[in-house]
Amino acid sequence: MRKTQKSKGAPKKRLGIRGKVSAHPYKSDRKKFSSGRKAKLGTCSVVSSGRMNRNHYMSVTGLEFSYGEVQVLHGLEFELPAQSVCCVMGRNGVGKTTFLRNIVGLEKPSAGSVLIGGTEFLGLDASDRAVRGIGYVPQGRQIFPLLTVEENLSVGLEAAPPDQRQIPTAVYDTFPVLYDMRKRRGGDLSGGQQQQLAIGRALTTRPKLLVLDEPTEGIQSNVITMIGEIIRNLVAQEGMTILLVEQYLDFVRSYGDSFAVMSRGQFVVSGRVEDLDSNTVHKHLSV
Repeated sequence: MRKTQKSKGAPKKRLGIRGKVSAHPYKSDRKKFSSGRKAKLGTCSVVSSGRMNRNHYMSVTGLEFSYGEVQVLHGLEFELPAQSVCCVMGRNGVGKTTFLRNIVGLEKPSAGSVLIGGTEFLGLDASDRAVRGIGYVPQGRQIFPLLTVEENLSVGLEAAPPDQRQIPTAVYDTFPVLYDMRKRRGGDLSGGQQQQLAIGRALTTRPKLLVLDEPTEGIQSNVITMIGEIIRNLVAQEGMTILLVEQYLDFVRSYGDSFAVMSRGQFVVSGRVEDLDSNTVHKHLSV
């Protein structure tokens, strides 16, 4: 735990953000996320069956899932390179959240393969996947309103190794409001503070793959900016790989490396965020 009294000039080791937060969520300076660095990254991609690149950090093949007799995911083929940010997009009800829930182990697919870091994850339950390095921030945050902030963060430590079951100081340094409000109940926090709590909880286990479901939903603009910059720095400083579902185009363009669009339970187009043009938006994302 960090001390209550801090020297004003003491440096912080943050899991995410350095420097001043931009005033507007979609006005951040893209130059700080060097295009030269991005040029070396691959993109999350939709691929034909049998043509998977096993060098990618995560490879999904033939993934199928049904709710009862209603099939939701139809033989998904997907690749995600390490240390990059991939944004899954699509209209409501096309299977985005279901896809993420299958990746983190909250749903059990009827067919397919999920390789992460060269290891097959399909037979593992959600707790085992968390132990092996997957952090998950669900849609709607799903914090425990009657538990304190500190207790909410401690819940995430169940997936940490026995010798690391203390809230990392870096989580509080990344989200100072969580330290300030650590004895307050989660339900007393604002929407933006609850989202910081949900992300902080996922970071307590020091994941290698961070999965977020609509992290900007229902929160104020300055917190959206902070989350975007934290995501970028988790990749640059901590070497994490990020997979997220996001609806805001400007957020995707500002903070993502690549995108993949879903429609009716299938991936239909993917590429670098620079290629997310008006034709793609109109065809697959406009309501």
